[in-house]
Amino acid sequence: MDFELNEEQLAFAEAAKQFSDQMLAPNASEWDQQAHFPKDVIQQAGELGFLSIYTPVEHGGLGLSRLDAAIIFEQLAMGCTATTAFMTIHNMATWMIASFAQPEIAEQFSSQLVTGEKLASYCLTEPNAGSDAASLTTSAVRDDEEYVLNGSKVFISGAGDTDVLVVMARSGGEGAAGISAFIVPADSEGISYGKKEAKMGWNCQATRMITFENVRIPASYLLGEEGEGFKFAMLGLDGGRINIATCSVGTAQQALNEAKRYMTERKQFGRHLAQFQALQFKLADMSTELVAARQMVRLAAAKLDSKHSEKSAYCAMAKCFATDVGFKVCDQALQIHGGYGYIKEYPVERHFRDVRVHQILEGTNEIMRLIIARRLLTEGVELL
Repeated sequence: MDFELNEEQLAFAEAAKQFSDQMLAPNASEWDQQAHFPKDVIQQAGELGFLSIYTPVEHGGLGLSRLDAAIIFEQLAMGCTATTAFMTIHNMATWMIASFAQPEIAEQFSSQLVTGEKLASYCLTEPNAGSDAASLTTSAVRDDEEYVLNGSKVFISGAGDTDVLVVMARSGGEGAAGISAFIVPADSEGISYGKKEAKMGWNCQATRMITFENVRIPASYLLGEEGEGFKFAMLGLDGGRINIATCSVGTAQQALNEAKRYMTERKQFGRHLAQFQALQFKLADMSTELVAARQMVRLAAAKLDSKHSEKSAYCAMAKCFATDVGFKVCDQALQIHGGYGYIKEYPVERHFRDVRVHQILEGTNEIMRLIIARRLLTEGVELL
């Protein structure tokens, strides 16, 4: 098994690093403090292909693997966690539209989504349907050549600032089999947006409730067939879990880098912090766990690319482990900074806040453990 990146992957990583260093890192603190959504910079990322990394080439995307995407997102997250996280959501929505919409509809939307001319949000979670997504109640009723949507979604990243929504709604009976997926223009009549939520982190992207009141969309905006929405949602979430896990790894790597730099600059008791063995050991543990998390994420991405029969379990394992490690590393990096780590002037304070939500979204880590355990207890299943 070769753990080394090939020349193409190294080139992608370098391009992402340059963009991260030049466009994201210098502005991340200001965006966070001013709750500014950097549409212009996100659109520049689109010009480099970072908004359509695994969207099929025939629809204008790069057509890369999920492993390639993980490598790119890790570098971007080192510059700004929250902006990169939004890019991962946009990538997922764009991929779903390009992959499952009718060809002419896919072309209509993809041409603007891949460049960032239009941005997309993903709408699954509801006020009473979080971890139990199959119980969602937003309805989609067929009326001749249209669907009529009613209901609400919560915790929607980018809501109010994006142009296209991928919405999961109930078009049939109870349970997962009754859920379908739809493309909904964000400015459709009958859509209203709630207040911008005041959050602990991810402040540069808005999080709002979306309410649908008799929202009419063409029947051609259905993704796939009726009843396939939950399947598409789960496919999207497998990739989404890889994406958010790699955002944790990238952010934690940046926090680790900053902790190392601080230890070589800060003196106490007449010596640099880097000379104290207790802190050396702390740094060693942080780095070891981070390397393990990175490799687990890349393994899961490779399983997803190869369509391994247990790909969902591997994605759940990677998401659970990497987001736990990412938060732990950022916490320890803050601790190494002492009181300065608690001050907004130092980036580790923002890293700590931004990675915390990663243990919740794309399925809580408790749900990840449930997915893993169920597969382990299924006869004939081995996760090696």
